[in-house]
Amino acid sequence: MTRANASGVKMAELFDPEPITWGLRGDPHVWRALRDHLSETYVPASVDEAVSLVRVAFSELVGVDLVTHAEPWVRRDQFAHGGMSSGGVSLNEWRERLLPLLTERARVLLES
Repeated sequence: MTRANASGVKMAELFDPEPITWGLRGDPHVWRALRDHLSETYVPASVDEAVSLVRVAFSELVGVDLVTHAEPWVRRDQFAHGGMSSGGVSLNEWRERLLPLLTERARVLLES
């Protein structure tokens, strides 16, 4: 059992605190949906496994694979909460900043 699992740390811990800035208006809603989706899942033994869990959950919730989907953004009604660009999810923001942020948080957690 890893230290993270031994201490009972759940994946939701990686999502706190939220970033201050986002790519598109749907991104914070995706962030919260991922946190909720993974809230009962323990942080796995490796960073790669943690990132894989996030990627799979992202694919399930947003309906696209961050690795294989080439578009820079998608619109999803379930993440639309008002405004002209509501529901926009910046795949580039997730690839370039948000997933790396979660990856680093997992690394720090597992190394502590």
